Amino acid sequence: MQFVREGIIIGTVFLHYYGLIIMIGVLAGLSLAMYVGKKRGYTSDDYWNMLPWMLIPGILGARLWHVLMPSVSSGLTFSWYLQHPGEILAVWKGGLGIPGGVLGGAFGIWLFCKRKKYSYADFMDTIAVGLPLGQAIGRWGNYVNQELYGRPSNLPWAITIDTAYRVPEYADVAKYHPLFLYESLYNLLVCFCLYQLDRSKKVHLKKGSLFLIYLIAYPVGRFFLEFLRLDTAQVGGINMNQVVMAVTAIVSAIVLFIRERSEKKKQDVRR
Repeated sequence: MQFVREGIIIGTVFLHYYGLIIMIGVLAGLSLAMYVGKKRGYTSDDYWNMLPWMLIPGILGARLWHVLMPSVSSGLTFSWYLQHPGEILAVWKGGLGIPGGVLGGAFGIWLFCKRKKYSYADFMDTIAVGLPLGQAIGRWGNYVNQELYGRPSNLPWAITIDTAYRVPEYADVAKYHPLFLYESLYNLLVCFCLYQLDRSKKVHLKKGSLFLIYLIAYPVGRFFLEFLRLDTAQVGGINMNQVVMAVTAIVSAIVLFIRERSEKKKQDVRR
């Protein structure tokens, strides 16, 4: 066994740290979703059976998001990927867009729930609690690949980025905000809040509302963290991640408000 910067070599097998960290995040998030799902009547087998339905479209969606809108620091463009199609699936080199991953994974879970005749809204509530935990852990893969860092910083917790991974206009700057760490900590906070909401006996939410709250909480945090980011996904000079996050949060908030208000009126009528 040999340890190198990018991973671990075991005989002829090379395990990338990035992939290992992502998988640890997936398993941690899945375990929490299982725990939350028990009181809703779901079994561990349900989640293990669901896993490939979520992972395959989730990874494809995350990679597609990156390929269509690669970050500046990657030095790549969509045109470059078209000229090098073999690199499109090289996820071990980094480059997974969370928005695409969530969309792809949610679609895969919808297919799974439809096949099993489960309530999609109820099942996604359990996923919503585990998802930010998985993201919090997975973000450390960005640290290994020296990506998702923020603006230059002299703070004590600033991290050093090697020259090869720096945005060209900051080639002479060594220290940066550990943006991956900020998002990781924020995701842990989101996870804690969603878990507490799910456990609360005082809060009665309609099925699917926990997932909608996730679709508000994560995008809001990501929107503001993007202001610190140097290697944004730009289309026509517009930060597309911020646009998508803002739209997702606003639409989810409106849907949540309408659904919960409607549910409250129904409860008032019953009384």
